[in-house]
Amino acid sequence: MSLLGKVLPTASAVAGTAPGLARVAAGAAWHTAGWGLRTSGRAGVRVARAVIDQDVRDGLVRETAEAVGIVAGTAARIILPGTKPVIELSESDYEAAGKDVVLARTREAEASQDSLPVLRRRGAELLDRSRDVWADEQGHPAYARILDELAPDEARMLLYLLEAGPQPSVDVRTGGPAGLVGSTMIAPGLNMIAGRSGVRYPERVPAYLNNLFRLGLVWFSKEPLSDPLEYQVLEAQPDVLEALHSVKFAKIVRRSVHLTPFGEAFGRTTLVDEGSAESAFPEHQAPVTGGADLPKA
Repeated sequence: MSLLGKVLPTASAVAGTAPGLARVAAGAAWHTAGWGLRTSGRAGVRVARAVIDQDVRDGLVRETAEAVGIVAGTAARIILPGTKPVIELSESDYEAAGKDVVLARTREAEASQDSLPVLRRRGAELLDRSRDVWADEQGHPAYARILDELAPDEARMLLYLLEAGPQPSVDVRTGGPAGLVGSTMIAPGLNMIAGRSGVRYPERVPAYLNNLFRLGLVWFSKEPLSDPLEYQVLEAQPDVLEALHSVKFAKIVRRSVHLTPFGEAFGRTTLVDEGSAESAFPEHQAPVTGGADLPKA
């Protein structure tokens, strides 16, 4: 009898392998008992350490996965159609079988997810949904992933930008005669977002802004805000004054921080209640090609 082009072993062939199966079973039982006695103590210690040590936990998970692969690989070699009569397997055979199965299944999963037919099918499904006039999708599908990549302080900063509007930002650079030849940056992107939004870790605000920029929620304009009073308050802050007094000649370049349209929609959908979502919030400028800087660390 054949299955998928391969010959299945007959009943007599299977019966002929019974002694081999018995030897494998007996050998496995003997080695398992010995292994259990030798490693039970060490395993107990490792499990205890895994409770407090992330590296130990990762190692246990990895070894468990490899063990499952070894068992699956051994079974495949014994019962797959076309295999030779069962023989006793060495430790290297077990190890090789396990690794082969794990690698094969990993490649199969990657191929099934990334193959062109699958990607085209998913694209066609999106186009079909775009033509469904009765569909009522609330929010962008990326919102859930973005929430997982935000720190609590970053959510607080986004809410503040949504409710308070664009924020002033300044760069402190060298000025005077030296600035005419080549101005050097002293302190980039100074702002009052940390104090005004009430974040827990104000020293992390530059990193927070980098992450918000990476996620497409904020952008950094080279243009100043229209209200000069905002900059007068900012330029009197201790960190700005410290940067100004760090060199003999210094100058201030005024800039601003805005939410992107995507960031505004994200804030309305996820950071305020339904009653406030439709309220009128301060307007932010939309990004202009060539008019935005990368966030300053």
